[in-house]
Amino acid sequence: MKIVIIGGTGLIGSKTVERLRNKGHEVVAASPNTGVNTITGEGLAEALVGAEVVVDLANSPSFEDKAVLEFFETSGRNLFAAEKAAGVKHHIALSVVGTERLLEAGYFRGKLAQEKLIKASSIPYTIVHSTQFMEFLSGIAQSGTVGDIVHLSPAYVQPIASDDVADAMADVTLAAPINGTIEIAGPERFRLNELVARYLEAMGDARKVEADPNAHYFGARLEDGSLVSDNNPRLGRITFEQWFATSPRK
Repeated sequence: MKIVIIGGTGLIGSKTVERLRNKGHEVVAASPNTGVNTITGEGLAEALVGAEVVVDLANSPSFEDKAVLEFFETSGRNLFAAEKAAGVKHHIALSVVGTERLLEAGYFRGKLAQEKLIKASSIPYTIVHSTQFMEFLSGIAQSGTVGDIVHLSPAYVQPIASDDVADAMADVTLAAPINGTIEIAGPERFRLNELVARYLEAMGDARKVEADPNAHYFGARLEDGSLVSDNNPRLGRITFEQWFATSPRK
């Protein structure tokens, strides 16, 4: 089966491509650096010739409100036009657990717009909502840093390792479309501020973390249930300790 992975050279994309190729499928890793651009349309029609499944793992290069919305809307419209012309039978997209709860932030408004385009399309689909990747902990710490202090919400998070995300995406790719949403999450819950403090200490980073209920998470204020899944999620197998033990140190 021919499968096109949009964003196929990124963190989740490259791992998903590898898993599907190992199962014997023809997989196109589509991204601007391989000549496929969903914003300009460059190379898109050619990449989709003969494809049965398209997996959209692309992300906006900017988190600025207007840029994010334009990215997901433009990319989505171009992608669906090309998929319809190519006769694609299943569209899969990776989104975020809590998207509908975090619309104060422009990034999540962009993701919601993407999901609305998917649902309005005539192409059978599956949306995968994932909790935050463990690989993003460094970026989360940086987003809350002022001087030597990291200000973060004490709301719960349920981080998932990118390997577990790629396993789930590969399984969904080979399954029938559900015309609905499934959720995936890590096996453990933590307070965000406590997890980042633990991560920084293990990294030998001297920054201190302060719990701040009013601290925003990429533009949105968090509640305890904002970033975790209570919707019967598929749970990853990799714990934080296991992930950290095998992660490269920068």
